[in-house]
Amino acid sequence: MTLSWLQIVRLGPVQMALSAIVVLTTSTLNRLMVVELVLPTVLPGLLVALHYGIQITRPNWGFLSDTGGHRTRWIIGGMLALALGGMGAALSVLVLAEHFAVGLVLSVVSYALVGLGVGASGTSLLALLATATAPHRRAAAATITWLMMIAGIAVTAATVGSFLDPYSPALLVKIVGIVTTGAFFVTLLAVWGIEARVSADPDLNAAPMRFREELAEIWAEPEARHFTIFVFLSMTAYFMQELILEPYAGLVFGFTPGQSTSLSGAQNGGVFLGMLRVGIAATGFCLGSLKHWVVAGCLGSACALAGITLLGGLGATAAFVPAVVALGVFNGMFAVAAIGAMMALAGQGRGAREGTRMGFWGAAQAIAVGFGGLIGAASVDVMRLWLGNDAQAFGTVFLFEATLFVLSALLALRVIDHGRNRGAALVAGE
Repeated sequence: MTLSWLQIVRLGPVQMALSAIVVLTTSTLNRLMVVELVLPTVLPGLLVALHYGIQITRPNWGFLSDTGGHRTRWIIGGMLALALGGMGAALSVLVLAEHFAVGLVLSVVSYALVGLGVGASGTSLLALLATATAPHRRAAAATITWLMMIAGIAVTAATVGSFLDPYSPALLVKIVGIVTTGAFFVTLLAVWGIEARVSADPDLNAAPMRFREELAEIWAEPEARHFTIFVFLSMTAYFMQELILEPYAGLVFGFTPGQSTSLSGAQNGGVFLGMLRVGIAATGFCLGSLKHWVVAGCLGSACALAGITLLGGLGATAAFVPAVVALGVFNGMFAVAAIGAMMALAGQGRGAREGTRMGFWGAAQAIAVGFGGLIGAASVDVMRLWLGNDAQAFGTVFLFEATLFVLSALLALRVIDHGRNRGAALVAGE
């Protein structure tokens, strides 16, 4: 028995809960450290890079759920770790203001918990979807799940932004506590009993294989290897602006903490629209191949970043938010097409290893996200010292990110063609 449409939709809130906590650490807390606490941009960059770096353990979580079953326990346990890490990260911002060393230690521990939680819960969720979803529903399931993830980011950012002004440390702790507690209980309700009703158990009769042997076998497959390289480069481009867009809004356009947090919600609202556009067009109407959507999304993102750079130099505040929304739309177009390919390729090759494969690509993505965020933040610090102008410093980094998107588009032409458009066939429902 496979997942019904209702069960697929029911699992979506888990991804929504994951993103609701993570967005607080990558946007709101990041902005507070840089602007309110006047700390170097590289500090939150390092912390976020830590939580993404720890997600290199994703293949381990996938392998454990493949070989031992019971993916539900890893989803719930990971969410608990994530909730504790998110709460600790918020408390660390308060401590940093008074006792920097103590606050730094608390931050490191908290962001490490965030990384472990996302790795265990997120990988196990995607593995459950890959093993229990009928092949013709996998691309749509990926679209539904990730749309709900983006919805979680957008709704959380917009809601928290509206309640965070006027800012106070006590209000921050209260809001983060509500979000983390709610995310955990939403996860419990979403996953309870689903795994027992579907044929999602791993093949326990398959020949046993050690973890390193499993990774070596996956890397030896040309399609998996080339797709991993594409994921790393494109996600580096995708997330370079993650830690610098809100400080850019505050330093160049004078946005308040609430306004810059709401900006993140507007951007991710655009991502939601871009994903929805591709999901409906490619799955329902068979308009465009996976390759076309990926390339269009990458090139459109590059153009949007160039526009954001130009607006900073001109001081055109009124056009800034629409430009950020446009960036989100093109980001979403690229992301949902790449997700469709990932879900398709997870079922290729040696059977009963969907969790390990999803973990493998998830680790590549996580490393790219942490690397991209850290490079973006560190580059801004260097450019600000060198150029002495905030708009020019941020703009230089945005233009470099745009260049990476163009390179990703060129690579996508080869990667997707190399894979004989298997992902495209699934996205189109063929």
